[in-house]
Amino acid sequence: MRLEVLPDAEAAAARGAREIARAARDGVADRGSFALAVSGGRAPWRMFELLAGEEVPWEQVDVFQVDERVLPDGDPGRNLVHLLDSLPAPARARVRAMPVTAEDPDAAAAGYAAALPAALDLVHLGLGPDGHTASLVPGDSVLEVADRRVALTGGEYQGCRRMTLTYPELAGARAILWLVTGAEKRDPLRALQAHDPSIPAGRVEAPADTLILADDPAGGGPG
Repeated sequence: MRLEVLPDAEAAAARGAREIARAARDGVADRGSFALAVSGGRAPWRMFELLAGEEVPWEQVDVFQVDERVLPDGDPGRNLVHLLDSLPAPARARVRAMPVTAEDPDAAAAGYAAALPAALDLVHLGLGPDGHTASLVPGDSVLEVADRRVALTGGEYQGCRRMTLTYPELAGARAILWLVTGAEKRDPLRALQAHDPSIPAGRVEAPADTLILADDPAGGGPG
């Protein structure tokens, strides 16, 4: 795991946008396409906005969701709503939304998994103050799923069930980009770096190409 500490959240977001754009250009040049998976939460919104100023071959990029709340279409709690608001216009048509409104969400999760490429090229992950990442949340049965690429949480987290990529899917990615900002993330970030299995994020089997971008409150020296 490489850690880069940036002065503030804006600098971390800008660095993340540059990294996504570079990876997309390289992936398209090497393989003719690029599969990006992005997480929810507020932290990446600015990073997605800044992609508008980067050179990205969107016509060859597919944008998948790392996780989503099981809520109706258009609900402001949906990650998709904010993703579409934040991404530049050429990217919006490339988003492959998780089918959380399906009548049979477990079957829908299996269908979403079947539509994924053999390996995601880049997965963006965040880190919660409680150590969760994606919707792999403390104490949930989804943490033990080993035979599916996409699964539903066993219970509600912050009022909602979730659909999420699983540990096996994250482990199979070509690269992972963590974006971690805020002083409340300082301790979870240390646990992540130590691969501490007591937090969900610490159990991610990260590929060799793993970059953590943190702002100074999260990743700087002792506070």
